[in-house]
Amino acid sequence: MTSIVRTLRSLTLWELVSGMALTFRYMLKPKVTINYPFEKGYLSPRFRGEHALRRYANGEERCIACKLCEAICPAQAITIEAEPRTDGSRRTTRYDIDMTKCIYCGFCEEACPVDAIVEGPNFEFAAETREELLYNKAKLLANGDRWEPELALRLRKDAAYR
Repeated sequence: MTSIVRTLRSLTLWELVSGMALTFRYMLKPKVTINYPFEKGYLSPRFRGEHALRRYANGEERCIACKLCEAICPAQAITIEAEPRTDGSRRTTRYDIDMTKCIYCGFCEEACPVDAIVEGPNFEFAAETREELLYNKAKLLANGDRWEPELALRLRKDAAYR
């Protein structure tokens, strides 16, 4: 009995009709495509984009040179050198991230006890040479200064999940 039904369906082109019905159903649904360079989609507060070093409100950099981010980085993309200051605290003299090695896992951000290193909302950082993807301390601090309002908002939204 099932072979007869299968034969009749193949003779009446049932698969073609059901496929065309599915196509027309999708054709009538609203489009989800956005015009990318001019329209941008929503980014989650947990989005991991370009790295940035943050500062305190008084302008002092947050990094205390504990090197937890360097130790936890699975790609070994972070290099930190530090010197003690006159007051006994440590601050970084060199903070480099090789973005060609980085896998954007977010471990550095999770390990940081003072929220100094964060991954920001920027995902448009194409480069023409490899050297442009070797971020030094000045570049990371500039990113932090540029994205600070967005970074602070993102960290506040994500604080309940930390």
